[in-house]
Amino acid sequence: MNPFIIVRGAGDIATGTLITLRRCGYRVAALEAARPTAIRRSVALSEAVYDGAATVEGVAAALAADVTGAERIAARGDVPILIDPDMETLGAFRCRALIDATLAKKNRGMRIDLAAFTIGLGPGFTAGADVHRVIETMRGHNLGRVIDQGGAEPNTGIPGEVGGAGAARVIHVPADGVLTVLKDIGDRVAVGEVIAEIDGAGGKTPVRAQIGGLLRGMLRPGFAVKAGLKLADIDPRLSERENCFTVSDKARCIAGGVLSALLEAGILP
Repeated sequence: MNPFIIVRGAGDIATGTLITLRRCGYRVAALEAARPTAIRRSVALSEAVYDGAATVEGVAAALAADVTGAERIAARGDVPILIDPDMETLGAFRCRALIDATLAKKNRGMRIDLAAFTIGLGPGFTAGADVHRVIETMRGHNLGRVIDQGGAEPNTGIPGEVGGAGAARVIHVPADGVLTVLKDIGDRVAVGEVIAEIDGAGGKTPVRAQIGGLLRGMLRPGFAVKAGLKLADIDPRLSERENCFTVSDKARCIAGGVLSALLEAGILP
């Protein structure tokens, strides 16, 4: 069998890449954190870390205990997910290419010599220095573009617009504590409506929607959160509920850039 394409991360953007590559015939595996914080968990294969398995758009993933387990999972056609945020298992894999899809906005240990071909998604990487290629992740004209020299657009800290809403659509945790979810992914919410509560040292802190729309992202119920962590994402387009449960246009565009970079490098399925 062909060696793996290893994807670091399995959140919603990484999942778009994993699904695209798997459908195109590549053997893929993902390395994830012990407590993934993907808010778009309905379209994130990282949920396999908590539940043992996850399926997005018909592509199934399963949690593997080790590389041997990953081989077994891949042999049946599924995507193996390993808890390995520091890439300690990388040397045990037969690895064709390594893709950092954590979208950490900074380089967290990627080096150009970690695999025969390396790709970094978004800012924090320099093509030709710490990775072979960078994929642009900023919404706009260059989204998904393959960069062979230099880096992606710098992180602005301002969420891209969806349905005319920008920063207001993303909600962050107001205080440390444990999350109680009152409105979950796919639910309609109104401006000012309480969508969650944080049970912390000072009691329960309500979390209110800043705009009306559909919740397309929300952290898992019972999650121990820290102030400032991204908590939820609201899509103002009320008529598009099914979008909450399918890979986004952004994730698919970035995945197309990854696929293009692999093919241009001669890495075929």
